[in-house]
This record gives sequence, C-alpha cells and structure tokens, in this order.
Amino acid sequence: MAMLDARVTNVMTVDVEDYFHVQAFAGVIDRRQWDLYPLRVEQNTRRVLEMFRKHNVRATFFVLGWVAERCAKLVREIADDGHEVGCHGYAHQPIYNGDEKEFREDLRHALTIIETILSCRVRSYRAPSYSITNDTMWALDILADEGFENDSSIFPILHDNYGIPDAPRFPHVRKLKLSGHITEFPPSTLRLLGNNVPIAGGGYLRLYPYRLTSWAIEHLNKQENQPAMVYLHPWELDQAQPRIPAPWRSRFRHYQNIGTMKSKLEKLLIDFSWKPMCEVLRHRALQVG
Repeated sequence: MAMLDARVTNVMTVDVEDYFHVQAFAGVIDRRQWDLYPLRVEQNTRRVLEMFRKHNVRATFFVLGWVAERCAKLVREIADDGHEVGCHGYAHQPIYNGDEKEFREDLRHALTIIETILSCRVRSYRAPSYSITNDTMWALDILADEGFENDSSIFPILHDNYGIPDAPRFPHVRKLKLSGHITEFPPSTLRLLGNNVPIAGGGYLRLYPYRLTSWAIEHLNKQENQPAMVYLHPWELDQAQPRIPAPWRSRFRHYQNIGTMKSKLEKLLIDFSWKPMCEVLRHRALQVG
C-alpha cells in the first residue's frame, strides 16, 4: 500500500459522459441517435459520488453539456457534495473536427446549460478526447475569452487521436497568442527513455496493474514534487453497459479490464490525498510555459 505524501495533494477528475458518447464509437454511433441509447450516466456517476463520500474525497467533474441538459439534478448533486463542476463541451466533438466558430458555439451552449443549473460561473474546462493539439491551440484563446481560468486538455504524449509530445508535463501558466493567459494542468505522465508515458487515467488506469500506477503517482509526488492528475469516466465502473458492435480496436480501448476499475479507484482513494483541480492550482507556484 502506498504511503500518503503530506507535501503533495493530487487531483481526481471525472469526465461525466455516457458510454455512447466516446470517440471510440463515433464511427458506428451517429450523434443524432444518442437519445435512442439507454442513459446510464446518472446511476454510474452516483456510484462515483458514493465512493468519494465514503473516502471524503473532493474532485473535479467535467460535465458534458448534453448530459447536464438531461440530468440537471445530477449536476446539482455533484456541486452540493463539494466538488468542482467543470465543462466538457456540449456534443463531445473533438475540437479538430470543427472550426473556431463551431467550437465557440458548442462551448457557449454547454456553459449556458451548466451555469443556469448551478447559478454560478464555470472556470475549468477539458476538451473531448484531449483535442487541443498543435493544430487547435487557438481554442485556448477562446476559452480565456469565455472566462475560463483553468484547462486540462493538452496531453503531453504521442497518440493517434490527441497529444502534444513536447508540451510541459506539469501544471503551468500558458501565455496566449492574443492576450492574457490560462492555467494548464496536463494529465499525468512519466518520463521514460526520452518519451512521456501516460499513467493514472482512463484506459491506462484500467490496463496497468495497480502497483505500477501507485508507484508512478508516488514517483511524481516524492521524486518530482508534482501532483498527479487522475481521470476516469463513470461508464468505466459499469460492467453491465450495452456492448457496442464496433471495430476490435475500439472495443479493446473501451472495454478492456473494465471489471478492475472499481477496485483500483477504491485503492487510489485510500492510498493518496485528493482535491479538486482549482484548489490544487490555487496553492501551487506555477511556471510560465
């Protein structure tokens, strides 16, 4: 069992979306047919909330506007439990599949829904599929222009769908091209053999043995004095979700080791300390990247 590190508090994040929203199934599920699929995000998110209450953990929940529109009570429950509510866009469209106008419209649509439910401003954002890449850096200027202070959309790895391999690995303040700045908190990586290796999130959390994930987080905390960023999706705790007839690679990415997620999450909640992203950022001195 990992030893708690009193110096570093980590960040737990949840992308509140359903199993049929994921990019892995975008080729077989038409966005216009989403309402035809059984909605399971409410019950699965409440399972996550129950685990967080049990272990007195507060996190950041990046809520999809499409979900908020249909599950307003769930969004209020997340906030009432003391968690930070962030924005995950509205239609779960990767930013690079559209243009600046489409991105701003999607963003404003989601913000209007979520902020109306909460009666407060939303300050943190995560792009669907970590789709702020070298080709979509303009999205950061739009985020700042719309009032966002924090972002967690740039994954500093090489991947077929996302990533900027040479981006900073740790939380930093990023100067924007037009004006101002935004604070970026990347998903966690380890530097191995000259490459950034993703750890502690989603499919990587499901694929790796817990001992390896725990060691990696301890390394970040103790050797690099940095907080880890863990992310997950409510559907990753749902072994009973419908099976989508998708290509093998997509099914592997979505379903592999899904039965291990609950126990791994439980261990993480016990072994490490956690707070919402906004709070951890507020108490750290950040470099300009």
